Amino acid sequence: MKWSELTSVFARIEGTSLRNTKTEILAELLRRASYSEVDKLVYLALGELRPKYDKLEFNLAEKMILRAIALAAGKTISEVSQEYKRIGDLGELAGMIGKRKEERGIREVYRELEKIAQESGKGSQERKIAGLAKLIKEVGGEGAKYVVRIVAGKLRLGFSDKTVLDAISYLEAGSKEYSEALDRVYQVRPDVGVLVKTVKEKGVKAAMGETSVVVGTPIMPALAQRLKTAKEMIEKMGRVMVEKKFDGTRVQIHFSRSENKGIRKQELGISQNRMFEEEKPKFWVRSFTRNLDESSAMFPELQQIGEQIAADEVILDSEAVGYEPATGKLVPFQLTITRKRKHGVGEAQNAVPLRFFVFDIMYLNGKSLIQLPLSERRKILARVIKRGQVLEVDDYIETDDPNQLREFHKQQLSLGLEGVLVKQIDGEYMPGRTGFNWVKFKEAEDSRAKLADTLDLVVMGYYLGKGKRRGFGLGAFLVGVREGEEIVTIAKVGTGISDKQFGELYERLKKIEVKRAIPEYKVAKNLIPDVWVEPEIVVEVAADEITKSPAHSAGYALRFPRLVRFREDKSVKEITTLDEVTAMIGI
Repeated sequence: MKWSELTSVFARIEGTSLRNTKTEILAELLRRASYSEVDKLVYLALGELRPKYDKLEFNLAEKMILRAIALAAGKTISEVSQEYKRIGDLGELAGMIGKRKEERGIREVYRELEKIAQESGKGSQERKIAGLAKLIKEVGGEGAKYVVRIVAGKLRLGFSDKTVLDAISYLEAGSKEYSEALDRVYQVRPDVGVLVKTVKEKGVKAAMGETSVVVGTPIMPALAQRLKTAKEMIEKMGRVMVEKKFDGTRVQIHFSRSENKGIRKQELGISQNRMFEEEKPKFWVRSFTRNLDESSAMFPELQQIGEQIAADEVILDSEAVGYEPATGKLVPFQLTITRKRKHGVGEAQNAVPLRFFVFDIMYLNGKSLIQLPLSERRKILARVIKRGQVLEVDDYIETDDPNQLREFHKQQLSLGLEGVLVKQIDGEYMPGRTGFNWVKFKEAEDSRAKLADTLDLVVMGYYLGKGKRRGFGLGAFLVGVREGEEIVTIAKVGTGISDKQFGELYERLKKIEVKRAIPEYKVAKNLIPDVWVEPEIVVEVAADEITKSPAHSAGYALRFPRLVRFREDKSVKEITTLDEVTAMIGI
């Protein structure tokens, strides 16, 4: 398939707001694509080159992309910058250069984009700019528009992996008949490229039978639902396992003693490590965040776990929590999260060492364990993990008594933890937020008290400040919850924010400003912000209560919302859903 064919389909998808229409267009595109290009086509349609856990980024700032456009157009940076200020869209700017010079295939363009992203070392930025300029000139016009949007991370066609799964089902059945089954497969191996190639070659049923847990490829983490009271939890879940809820960051650990999948020392960024003392490492470890980003370089402690694991291969679920070296006392989330930064990991390790509280095992020595009951997985986990400094199997109680559940929750709060997680004893490991297999304990002691739970919301835009706040650049920001593939508004937040947080937020928002609303946003006219932003910053927000509201597109509003903290560890896919909001108020 030619690049021009693909970009004309992108334009059609971009031109409709109807999700079913997008799905049907995408399904037809998958039908037309060859086996050798269909995976690349899917990644590109999502604005990526690879699946999230194997991310390959271009690392070209806006100024660098403008230089490439100027080079392709034969203009000065000043001329191109002035035009960009007028248009406000790098893709549209590149599309104005002219008609394509050559007809290129999808695979050719993909290889060129991959080459640009893989450039490294001395002079790599200049080579990236030259490579992008060459590609812009070759594909020209609309082809150049979409090349630049992909490189800039601004390709927003209004759909996600979920729409791709629906399109794969349409490809096979002409309907969403297989969507749910495909989603279950995807949760275990979250790679739409691999999935669509398998379906293209062998059909949906074969794909569902062949895809399984693979060490080194993250599983979508199991997530907790919400129920309002301890009584309701016991009534719905029966006898439960109750675990401590740590205020840390979720880490999925993949461990193997094989020699073929190890991480290169220079990729991991660790100068001295037992793992690499010999030519052939005794084991390798990869770790992933809850939103599937690889985090191996952030956690050098994990390279010491070989002696703690009595197995050849495992996949573990854990919560990493920082602690004070002198006292062993656990530290707050904001200190733990300092490991998210890309530089200075060694210094952060010394200042805030981590302990990994392991609460589940999903894979052992070539066999998936996700379909085993939690009670069985816990027994296996206790046998596999030995005592040590890095990994610790957290303890728990079993109960069917709401009072005992409530008392255990209070004990953990008194110890400075976040409370407890409540899990079905006979439940499988269910990737994603499915059913009431795991539930957060957020019961208020008094029904008249403030809202017991907090919400994780995405910032959609902001309003310019007045008076003192004008100095910060913003006076309030608009936040939303997820409803399907759309983001609907639920609050304007302007309280609970320190001067320092105002300044930090404004600096971060400036970097992700856009001229128009994102297609997924659903906002009433009277709430349109002064400045729109990309859906990237997730914040935790508290409120007194949730009330019905015709003003917000969610149909609900937060009363007295206030910022609790930035959630660096969460992506927009993990924000609170509208269904969860209704569950919180018992509808």
